[in-house]
Amino acid sequence: MEHFVFTHNLKLALVVLYSIIFLLMIFVKVMSAVFKKDMENMWIRLKSFFLIVLFFTLAFCFNHITAFVFLTLISYLCFKEFLSLIPTRKTDRNVLLWAYWSIPISFYIIYIHWAALFYLWIPLYVFILISIRMVMASNVNGFLKNLAVLQYGLMTTVYALGYLGLLAIIPMKYNPQGGALGLLFFILVFTVSNDFIQMFSGKTFGKHKIIPKVSPNKTWEGLIGGVIGSTILAVIMGRLLTPFSVGQLIFLGSALSVFGFFGDVTMSAIKRDLGVKDTSSLIPGHGGILDRLDSLLFTAPLFFHYFAYTYTIVINMNMKG
Repeated sequence: MEHFVFTHNLKLALVVLYSIIFLLMIFVKVMSAVFKKDMENMWIRLKSFFLIVLFFTLAFCFNHITAFVFLTLISYLCFKEFLSLIPTRKTDRNVLLWAYWSIPISFYIIYIHWAALFYLWIPLYVFILISIRMVMASNVNGFLKNLAVLQYGLMTTVYALGYLGLLAIIPMKYNPQGGALGLLFFILVFTVSNDFIQMFSGKTFGKHKIIPKVSPNKTWEGLIGGVIGSTILAVIMGRLLTPFSVGQLIFLGSALSVFGFFGDVTMSAIKRDLGVKDTSSLIPGHGGILDRLDSLLFTAPLFFHYFAYTYTIVINMNMKG
């Protein structure tokens, strides 16, 4: 079985990251106990951050099969959480079965390095197959709405998260500093950190609301603080784990921070429209997996395409080599 390469830079980054998380946890507990500060939200975010990084680290410590089974499970849970928010028709039960089967197939396609088919699988072929199956159910009431909802769920929780799998199969020669795992580690840590930095900046300096009807706690100060802090983080991590220059990392960090913000508020808009606070209660006190990874739905595809364009990775029938 093929194993991932943990480069020296990646090992160093992991040690530094876990050390920072533990120090921040101690800091939050001290601030809460000694100075009576309300740090509950920050504590929840830190625990979520730690759990996400820990599970991803463990999953990729073994081999490619373990990693892709883990990614498939994450995508399945996110899609399940998405569907749990939205009422579905009884006649669509078989349609949902087809949709669920598209998840392992999607990640298997990536696992065998068939990148070109991955690009078309969910947006084109699954869309066509689901449309056909819904027509065969002979129920036109709510047809367009249910078709659109189902396709949006697949595009976000399966197709967008599939880019994590694409990052995991990028050949070592394109990123000798950190390898494929370095790229995956970069976008994961950056995205979760960006959420945390924006939340901290907004809580500390926030006064001017951006879109109060969608997300009342989001402020311009939080967004700007997140962009600045996350861009600095991107430069530090990127020089260690990616082949990007400082200029490229400044551009990438700024763009990813903004995209992460809109990934977060897009899911907030969906939940507000449906009148729910969290996508599930799978993680006690934290909501669902989709609540924690919503920003990643926007940042992962952007990061992969920027990397592929910059280093001219040809997305042909097979990405090996």
